[in-house]
Amino acid sequence: MTGVPVPYRVVRTRPETADTVSITLAPAGTAALAPFTPGRFAMVYAFGVGEIPVSVSRIGAGELVHTVRSVGAVSAALCALRPGDRVGLRGPFGTGWELPRAAGRDVLVVAGGIGLAPLRPLVLAALAAPDAHGRPNLLVGARTPGDVLYAKQLSDWAAGGGPLHCAVTVDRPSPTWRGRVGLVTELLNEAWFDPANTTAFVCGPEAMIRATARELVRRGLAPDRVRVSLERNMRCGTAHCGHCQLGGALLCRDGPVIGWDLARDLLTVREL
Repeated sequence: MTGVPVPYRVVRTRPETADTVSITLAPAGTAALAPFTPGRFAMVYAFGVGEIPVSVSRIGAGELVHTVRSVGAVSAALCALRPGDRVGLRGPFGTGWELPRAAGRDVLVVAGGIGLAPLRPLVLAALAAPDAHGRPNLLVGARTPGDVLYAKQLSDWAAGGGPLHCAVTVDRPSPTWRGRVGLVTELLNEAWFDPANTTAFVCGPEAMIRATARELVRRGLAPDRVRVSLERNMRCGTAHCGHCQLGGALLCRDGPVIGWDLARDLLTVREL
């Protein structure tokens, strides 16, 4: 980890939705960041604009992929990058999903909207080590069909033929949508998992995280085996600005991935 941005070049970009782009980055020189693990994030600096925390959405040999939604000046600048452009990266920061802690258990991944981005490396890691875990599940919710990330990859996974149970639902269907409509928690009824022997990983809008975690606990999962990411609360990435503070925790330092046993109490404090 370094406090000075390391230059990375844009290898390729891929539009995912109307406002979201995946950016593949590789070191621009001999310097490179330490290896990332699923769930951890980098501070991504758009030269002349600023920097934001972004989790990795894929980890390759010598490359990192960040999936960015254009919602502000920095993210808009990142989404406008083209191959050959450069950014600065600092990291890796934060806690990860810690998939090895789920060894021998069923793996249940529940994503809402762009929350699928930090969860995708976890899914790929679980699929790459099928003997280390039980049954893998991926449940995805989005507002509309046009907001579904990695649509082709999800379609291939949902088509079957592999160990992964994958299902996608949307809140507001288009006229041509032939898939499921409803809340992502409704997909739990079709998932392949044993609540007593499952670790769940959840990321998405805060309301979705709350509803999903509470439903999983109601179904029998221990709160500490429901891992959630509260990365949407982060800003500076270094636990200095205080924007990410929930109760006594600073998510840039103590998160963003934490157990629901802790997150439940922190989010309750904010509600009061």
